Amino acid sequence: MLIPDFLQKTNTTKKGKKESHLRWWVTLLMSLALALGTWNPWGHHFIHYLTESENIFSGFTPFAIILMLAAWVLAIKSVFQSLGAIGTGFTLVIIGAFLWGLQQYKILDFSSSSQMGAAGTISMAVLIWIGLNASIIWKTLTGVYATESTSEDSE
Repeated sequence: MLIPDFLQKTNTTKKGKKESHLRWWVTLLMSLALALGTWNPWGHHFIHYLTESENIFSGFTPFAIILMLAAWVLAIKSVFQSLGAIGTGFTLVIIGAFLWGLQQYKILDFSSSSQMGAAGTISMAVLIWIGLNASIIWKTLTGVYATESTSEDSE
């Protein structure tokens, strides 16, 4: 089997729908690819590709720019749609507090620009991942499957 068993594990919802754990890992990889692929402190990223290009309007560069912009628009829209502005801000505060704790225990050095760049880029990936999975996390923690009121609720 190509996919390990722990990735193939499924849960059954109250409505009988099967949910695979694989989507958690796929969205994590997509979030990391977007954030680290856009910029990272190691120099292998999209921004470096654009700045080193002789002519950004040649070859597949315009296609790559449009594709990257579309991915960011979708990521930002999904984060704000699922978390809202307050939830996004709160998530950023939690990530910042975690980074602060790492710095307090001397695991992360705020004076190192490469460490801070990596921490910021990975933090952005985590924010996107949480935004992509917020509804699933909410369902798992609370058992609530819908949070919006419908016309049936008001009758």
